[in-house]
Amino acid sequence: MVAAVAGFAGYYFSRANPTESAVQALMRAPLADLSGKAQMLSQWRGKVLVVNFWATWCLPCRAEIPALIKVRKQNILNSVEFVGIAFDSASNVRDYAKEMLIDYALWIGDPETLALSKDLGNPAGVLPFTVVLDSSGKVAYTHAGALTEAMLRAVLAPLL
Repeated sequence: MVAAVAGFAGYYFSRANPTESAVQALMRAPLADLSGKAQMLSQWRGKVLVVNFWATWCLPCRAEIPALIKVRKQNILNSVEFVGIAFDSASNVRDYAKEMLIDYALWIGDPETLALSKDLGNPAGVLPFTVVLDSSGKVAYTHAGALTEAMLRAVLAPLL
C-alpha cells in the first residue's frame, strides 16, 4: 500500500513539474490566431514569455485579464511577450478582446494544447493557468488560478 501511494505521488508530482520536452512541444505547437493563421511561440525565442491559458466563459480568467494587460504595458520595452491561448471559439475571443481592449496575442487552443498545459504543471487542467518562460525558454513560473498584477510583476522582475 505504501509503495502504491509513493508511486502515485511520484507520478503526480513528476507530471506537475514541467519537462523540457513539454516546453519544446508548446513552442512548436501551431495554434490559430484570431484570423485563422497558424502561429508558434518559437517566433519569440530569446524573450520572456507569459503564456496564459484561458476561456471567455471562465470568470477567474476574465478577472485577471486587466492585470495581464497592465503588466504587459509596463513591460513593453523589456523583451516580454504575452500570449493568451483560449479554449473557446475565435468569434467569442475576438468579441471579448474588443470589449476588454486586449492588446496581446490571442490564439485558439485545442485538446492537444490543453494536454500540453497539463504536462507544463497543470495536472487538473484548470483555467486560468499561466506559464512564464525565461529568455532561454525554461519554465520560470507556473500558476493555476487568477494572477494579480503584484504576483506577475514579482515573477517578471528577476527575469528582466
